[in-house]
Amino acid sequence: MSFNLLAISVGNTRTQVGLFEHGELTASDVIAHHAPGHELTALLAKAYNTIKSNTNAQIMVASVNAKAKKQVLAIVRETLGVTEPLLLEEDLDIPIGRQLDPETIVGEDRLLNAAAAFDTLKQACVVVDAGTAITVDYVDGQGTFHGGAIGPGAQMMLDSLQQHTDQLPAIDFEPPTEAIGHNTVQAMRSAVFHGLRGMVRELTEQYAEQVGVYPAVVATGGNAQVLFDEYDLVERIVPDLTLVGMGLTLKKHLESDD
Repeated sequence: MSFNLLAISVGNTRTQVGLFEHGELTASDVIAHHAPGHELTALLAKAYNTIKSNTNAQIMVASVNAKAKKQVLAIVRETLGVTEPLLLEEDLDIPIGRQLDPETIVGEDRLLNAAAAFDTLKQACVVVDAGTAITVDYVDGQGTFHGGAIGPGAQMMLDSLQQHTDQLPAIDFEPPTEAIGHNTVQAMRSAVFHGLRGMVRELTEQYAEQVGVYPAVVATGGNAQVLFDEYDLVERIVPDLTLVGMGLTLKKHLESDD
């Protein structure tokens, strides 16, 4: 299915931008919310200018951050001149079945990741999104999203340690040099790094025991590569999984129209 799409995924601390040409993701970029507004405007304008002359070029927005979404939509409507961008879960439903408690509201990124992972694997899977928060979600063998677990991400854990203690420093997340931290900074990083990996393994094993099948594990998010590179539990790391889910959503919508 051929389509041209500017996909914009507004996260908690950053916005991810993907460009689809003729149905294929050809470019992606990320910009932090604290970056100057003109930088986001320039990034979106450059991407959209690549496809806007094509027939039926679309802009799609997914978001888990209402304030940042408002800024993105202002740029899309006022600067790019697209008055009716496609809004996920409003204009288009994300193509993933759901088995959740009534009235549950799930982040669009989690649903997009789940849809993209199942479309690729066609089997039960655990989808880990390691960003500002870390989510560990289960999708069954029929492509139904069941939810999962939500915890603080790596930097949030380190920030919390600094904010709620008297002596621990403010540091950035990096992988530890070894498991035993011989100084305070390395001890903090070791706990976060191995703690998050251990959490994902424990949850995956608990899911497998509950459902009676061991699922494939797919990881995405800004810290996925650092946390899970060469980790035996994780089968694939897909940095652009959310964007792939956005492309899949438009593809399924166009196919249903045909």
